[in-house]
Amino acid sequence: MSLEYSITYKAENHYDHPVKEASWQFLILPDENSTQNQVEINFNNSLNLPLEFSHNAYGFRTIRISAKEQFMDIVFEAHFSLVKEHTNPFNFQIANSLEEELKKLHQLEFKVDFEPFLRKTSLTNLLEDHKQLFLFKKDKSLFENLQELNKWVFEKIFYTPGTTHVGTVLDEIVANRHGVCQDFSHLFCALARQNGIPARYVSGYLHQGIGYFGDSQMHAWAEAYMPEIGWIGFDPTNNLIANDNHIKVAHGKDYADCAPLKGVVYSKGENRTTHSVQVSSQQQQ
Repeated sequence: MSLEYSITYKAENHYDHPVKEASWQFLILPDENSTQNQVEINFNNSLNLPLEFSHNAYGFRTIRISAKEQFMDIVFEAHFSLVKEHTNPFNFQIANSLEEELKKLHQLEFKVDFEPFLRKTSLTNLLEDHKQLFLFKKDKSLFENLQELNKWVFEKIFYTPGTTHVGTVLDEIVANRHGVCQDFSHLFCALARQNGIPARYVSGYLHQGIGYFGDSQMHAWAEAYMPEIGWIGFDPTNNLIANDNHIKVAHGKDYADCAPLKGVVYSKGENRTTHSVQVSSQQQQ
């Protein structure tokens, strides 16, 4: 069984003064992988500017657009469709003990191979007082510990849109206990890495037909690496294992690697931007 998803992304930008020159990079295209395929893309802008496809440092597709003539308003609109194969996120065998798994995690070769996702970043760093917030239990498997971490982050932070921004540091989030999906994901990654587990930040879309928490623009979750199994997705915003409703766009060390939009705009004064995303699905036979 598979699901067919349709995604509409829209960004409207108004500038109080003419923009002399601008360039943008969009990281919003659904990834094509073992569970997501037949991705179709339709991307337009109100100024009919040409677009260029490229790849970021992690190999995910981006769209680049440049404007050389003055403007004050521009609208970007994208329509994506894809087929997502149904998978069982629990379809793997759990190791007998955490000690057995930790032996592999502590090997030098393993640490070198996964160094980017064991590294602290400005968005996944914690003060000394907060580094012991969640410690793995030796009498439980790695997967069970990660599930408990997922639940702990879910219960630690209250999902509250508008309380943080893309540069809010983790210690402020831990202290205030309010945030959005990127904050949940950063905290999960920070504590997984603190316990020696490679973890990466994931951006994408969430089909919210059954009432999940998530931003109206794009969603974020995390993936943790388990020896002999691979990367498993955890959504601490909803206390879920990532499933058919999670449509991946990209992954990286943190939000900075996965920002859906980056750009340089040469203008003065204020600007107003609105974003919206709609995700719908239907079952295929």
